[in-house]
Order: sequence, then C-alpha cells, then structure tokens
Amino acid sequence: MRLAATPLDLLELDLPRGEPWGYAFAQALLQAPWAWRALRPTPGLLGLIRQDLEALFLELERRRQDFPLGDLGERPPHPAEEGALQALLARDPEALVEVLKAHGPYPFALYRAFRFGEEVHPLPHPRLPQEDELVGYEEQLKALRENARRFLSGKPALHTLLYGARGTGKSTAAKSLLHLPGARMVEVEPKALPRLEALLERLGLLPHRFFLFLDDLSLDPEGEAFHHLKALLEGSLEGPPENVLLVATSNRRHLVRHLGENPLPDQGPQAWDALQDALALSERFGLVLTFPPFDKGLYLKAVAHHLGRTLTPAEEAEALRFALQKGFSGRVARQFALSQLGTTP
Repeated sequence: MRLAATPLDLLELDLPRGEPWGYAFAQALLQAPWAWRALRPTPGLLGLIRQDLEALFLELERRRQDFPLGDLGERPPHPAEEGALQALLARDPEALVEVLKAHGPYPFALYRAFRFGEEVHPLPHPRLPQEDELVGYEEQLKALRENARRFLSGKPALHTLLYGARGTGKSTAAKSLLHLPGARMVEVEPKALPRLEALLERLGLLPHRFFLFLDDLSLDPEGEAFHHLKALLEGSLEGPPENVLLVATSNRRHLVRHLGENPLPDQGPQAWDALQDALALSERFGLVLTFPPFDKGLYLKAVAHHLGRTLTPAEEAEALRFALQKGFSGRVARQFALSQLGTTP
C-alpha cells in the first residue's frame, strides 16, 4: 500500500483535524490491497492483516518521531478514519475488519458522491441544487422523493426514469436526492456503461445504499446503452444488487423516433405521457416521471421564485425578451434571475 513518506506527501491527502500521520496511515489501511477481501475474511487473511498492522505501527512511530506535526486538516475525522486508526494502534485485525464491514473500503468509506468513468472517483464537495430550486414539478418531485425514501429505509422501491423537455430540471431533481439522509450517489459516465456490472458487483458488497445516476441517457434501441441497461434491468441473472437504485434522465430528443410531430409546448402532461408507449426502454423502469415543457406562466413564476419577489410589469417584459431566443424553461428562468440579481431592487 502507498504510504506518505514526507510531510509534503501529506499535503496531497484529504486529512481531518488531528495528528496527521495517524490519519494518513488510517486512510492507507482503507485502501489496502486486501481491503475488499476483508469484507469476507478468512483466517489466512486475518493473519496477513495482523502482519501489516504490526509493520505499519512501527512505521507510524518512526514518522511521528522524525516529523512531528500538528493539524493539517480542517474537517472532523470520519468514523471510518477513527476506527482504522484505533485498530492500527491496537494492532487488531478483527477490529479493522469490522470497520471495513461497517463503512466499506476507500473511497466509499469517506464520501457520499462519486463519478464512475475509467474508475470510481470521489467527489468530496459535490455541487448540490437547493432543495426548493425547482418550480412547477411538485408532484414529480414528491413521487421521486417518496420512492427514494422507501429505498433508503430498506423498503421495496422502483428504478426511476425522468424524461421530458430540455432545461426542465430533470438532472437537478435527480441530484437533489443527495439531500436525503443516508443517500449516496454514483454518477455513471456514458463511456463507462460497458463496465457497469463490475461496478455493481463492488457496490453490492457495501453496507450503504446507492443511487446510480445516469444522466442524459439515450434510450435508442440501436444504441449501446440500450443493450447494457436492458441486460442490467431484466436480462441479467443477477440484476442490480438490492442496495442500488437506478435514476436516469433522458431528453425528449432521445426518446422520440419516427413519431412525427411532438406534443406542443402548451399541451399538458397527458400529451407527454402518451409518449411512454414509444419509449424503447421505459418499461424496464418501474417509475417514469414526465417533465413537460414550461409555458409562459410557469416561466414567469420560476423567475419570480429565483428572484424572491413579485415581478413588476417591466421585469416581466424583460424576462420574456430574455426567453425569446432560448424558449421557456426552468434553466432559462434561472439564467435570467441570475442576470438580474444585484442589478435590480
């Protein structure tokens, strides 16, 4: 395992408050080559871990003597870091195994948000939307969050597809699930779909519950994503592990093939719901939530919401001019509000 050798090496790490060498070694233990195997330990593996702990304890003492240091971090220690450090100081392999079973190996032990491309990368400070950021989709958000809460509480829940017009807030709605207590999310890059089963095999070993977020998904039956997701949702012998819930978004342009005219922007959700019959993969998702386009009234309501005040007639006219080129959407409403904040009373 890779250990920090000098104080400069410590500056590359995300360390908590406290004695830095101890927490640096604790993080190394969470990333040890045997960390995943330790979730299902054997007597031989426990003996190997004991040998590593004995050697690492002596190495830690040398680092502390050679380079005595104070705090380098600003955040509080994570329970996984605390537990791994105590197991190291006690040279107790069974205690370290319990830490790994309770929190998982790195990076899952320390973080809540991740991106999966070539490998899993933690997102220590994910940019989350405000909980009241979306306007006009209260029923969709209610259904989305109720389903998510059931999943997080260990109850049966449905894989979810959010689809509809561009700029209506589908991705924002999905990311807002990270506000829920206990939620963790892995955003999957499109190029990583062929490696999805390997990721799910790892996630299935962990004690946490994960939302697997697939953004701006193309559900074209001729596309590569279709075949991977079809096998994952219903064609695989195993399917997703019970601690993983899929949440996908897809734009209108990805869903409609050879259908002629799409529903007009001023038509209600019923017209958009009729498109469900044409979705190539939507039947594999248990919960399908429609995000229809904004109309003028909803657009102005969203602008007022983001500005935090009732619009004057002049502001309404300016907001409508702003939307002339881009059309009505929640994204455009937020852009207009941001352009006005600080410049108007």
